[in-house]
Amino acid sequence: MKPIPNDEDRLWEQHVFREEPEPDFTLQVMKKLDSVSMEREAEVNFFVKNPSKTHWMRRMGVAAAAVVILAGGAWFAWDYKIGSEQPAVNAVNNPPLPNIPVPEELKYSYLADDYKRLKPLGLVVNPNIHIEDQGYTLKIEDVLVDRSQIVITVQQNAPDGSTIYSVNPEMGRIHIIDEEGREVATLARDTRSSGGSLDKFIFQLHDDIPDEVVVRGELGHFNVGGQYNFETKSYEDKEAVDWSFQFNIDMTKAKSLAVEAPMNNTYTTPEGLTLDMTQLVRTPSGTRLDMNVSLDDQLRDKVVEDWADYLNIMYHLEIPETNEYRIFNGIRPDTRQAKFRLRDQSGLRDGGPLKLSEIWDPAFVTVDAKDILFVLDGYSIPVKEEKSVEVDLDKRRKDTNFYTFVEFEQLGDQILFYDYNYKPQLESYNLLKSDGKEGSSLVLEGTGTFRNAFNGDRWVAIDTEGKEYSVEVIGYPDEPNNNGEYVADSLKLIIQNFHKENGTKFTLKRVVVDREYRNVDWAVDLPSFKSLPWQK
Repeated sequence: MKPIPNDEDRLWEQHVFREEPEPDFTLQVMKKLDSVSMEREAEVNFFVKNPSKTHWMRRMGVAAAAVVILAGGAWFAWDYKIGSEQPAVNAVNNPPLPNIPVPEELKYSYLADDYKRLKPLGLVVNPNIHIEDQGYTLKIEDVLVDRSQIVITVQQNAPDGSTIYSVNPEMGRIHIIDEEGREVATLARDTRSSGGSLDKFIFQLHDDIPDEVVVRGELGHFNVGGQYNFETKSYEDKEAVDWSFQFNIDMTKAKSLAVEAPMNNTYTTPEGLTLDMTQLVRTPSGTRLDMNVSLDDQLRDKVVEDWADYLNIMYHLEIPETNEYRIFNGIRPDTRQAKFRLRDQSGLRDGGPLKLSEIWDPAFVTVDAKDILFVLDGYSIPVKEEKSVEVDLDKRRKDTNFYTFVEFEQLGDQILFYDYNYKPQLESYNLLKSDGKEGSSLVLEGTGTFRNAFNGDRWVAIDTEGKEYSVEVIGYPDEPNNNGEYVADSLKLIIQNFHKENGTKFTLKRVVVDREYRNVDWAVDLPSFKSLPWQK
């Protein structure tokens, strides 16, 4: 099912969810709600955690007795007065977005609002790329440009007109360079899922931007079509096409319609993580905060090698002027995600920092808001901390459905297993059998309560002969309890390739914990501005 277009969301929001309380009162209530248990919205997404990579899909809603915080960030159903009646406050999109037509494909890619912001400013470019080779077609029509990023939408079609997705951002075949061939942008990502027929390429521009950039698609002799054969583990019936392209973008207007403010604010946590803010960039399509992250030697020895893949910085923004209190990246109720995010690890190889950028959607953080306070709430990072438990499948009782026969506790996290079964490898969400055996893998079923972030957790199982088995975790977070912990009511640990003939006893070990640290104390007033050039 395609998501509802953003412009339709915004229309409903404008007509229904606009009245808000007096700003200072809102901030005080939100601070108090941090420690209150909230109800979670119904959520159909599940997470699948592989041994090396884990992605929990978390979208949290919140309902409290006196207030409902809705997806657009506005307040609803509030009757609050002090003295004379307070005027309604528009927290987002003030002034409203222009009422202009939007290409249909962009609506289903969460780009309709950005199109409306950038099109009247002349910041939507149509390079008219239309390439057809052997019936396979590639089109690039609407490119969204500002000082912060360039968003390229690519449409790909097979000879029968159906949509294909042969070119994707992870392939690294599209580059933005200067006239000397140097890269001037780094691939970022959109945190929002998309529907429709377009692939999005989000490029965050570097600090030194030339007046003209070149977009080059290195797609000569490019393989399209074909199907994946699970028996041979390869694609078959490939067809090679030439989809190479190149076009230029004039950046002078985009550079002039932006406000850049250098920053030099640094904080080191008690564990040895240093967060260094370097820049705040405001453009018509959002506000971008750039940060560098580094670890001291002691913390570096504790974390896993690929810690930068999982590091999560949790914070909130307080903006009394526009009545906004926005929580980002954590697991608390009403947590938001940045619209676009950059995680540049290129400097780590030479001992440099991890470069992070968060671009906030104007629907959540008003672009022309002043007096923005950034408050660090914590961070999570995978650390090497082992804890094991002995499992004896014979201890499961068959006369009750919910009898705990395995209990695992570590660093405030608790997992209870009450059942097990054997399922084919394909049913365990792992598409390929790693040992080629027929049969089913062991699946432990239970519940979990987590104080830590769990994204980067890693498990292993060891049988009585000392053989190790990788473990895949499947489940979904439910509602937070009164202690602010996440509860997974339907949790499965799949011991991959552990079959019935492997016995009933083994050791289950968590070797990496995605630790969440909240012992921080840092707040920063973000740079303000005198005027915004696109509002003149």
